[in-house]
Amino acid sequence: MDNRFSRWWHANAPTRESLEKSRVLAPVAHRVLEPSLWRFTRRSVPRGVALGLFVGIFLLIPGVQIAGAAIFALPFRANIPVAAAMTFLSNPATTPLILMASVWLGNWMLGRSADASGFMALVDGHASIGQWCAWLFSEAAPAMLLGLFLISLASAVLGYVGADWFWRRRMGRKWQARKLRIGKRTESSALEEIARI
Repeated sequence: MDNRFSRWWHANAPTRESLEKSRVLAPVAHRVLEPSLWRFTRRSVPRGVALGLFVGIFLLIPGVQIAGAAIFALPFRANIPVAAAMTFLSNPATTPLILMASVWLGNWMLGRSADASGFMALVDGHASIGQWCAWLFSEAAPAMLLGLFLISLASAVLGYVGADWFWRRRMGRKWQARKLRIGKRTESSALEEIARI
C-alpha cells in the first residue's frame, strides 16, 4: 500500500517548478517554497504538528484550515505538509464533538449555561450572515470561542510533545541499529585480519 501511494504521490504531486510558475503563489512563492519548510527535521515536524492542530481545531472552516496552517507555518518555521495534514483532525466526524466539548469547557470556565443547539441549527439551516452575527453576540459564542481556544491550545502542546518524543525515539532506534551494523562490520573485518595472519 505504501509503495503504491508513494508512486501515485510522486506521479501526481505538483513539482517545485510548477508551484513557482503558479500565478496564485507568485507573490509569496519565494517564502512558501523555501526548502527548509518542506524538509522533515527534528524541529520543523513537531512545530508543524502543533500548528496544524491549533489552526485545524480553532478555525473549523474547511479550506481555510489548510491555508491558515500553511501561512502560519512561515513565521514559525514549521513543516508545511505536516501542518496542513494535521488540520484534517477536525473533520465532519470530529467537529460536532469538538464543538460540544468547547461549549461545555467555555461554560465551565465562564460560569455560564449556554446551549450549543443554536449553533448547530445555524449550521444545519445554512444561516445568513445576519443570523451568524446575532449568534456571535449571544451567550453561547464567547463560551464556544474560549473553549475552542483552550482545546486547540492543549492539543497543540500535546501534539508538539508527542511528535518530539516520537521523533527522538525513532532517531534513537535508528542510531542504535546503525551502531550495531557498524559494530558487526568492524568485528567481521577484525576476524578477517586475524584469519590473514
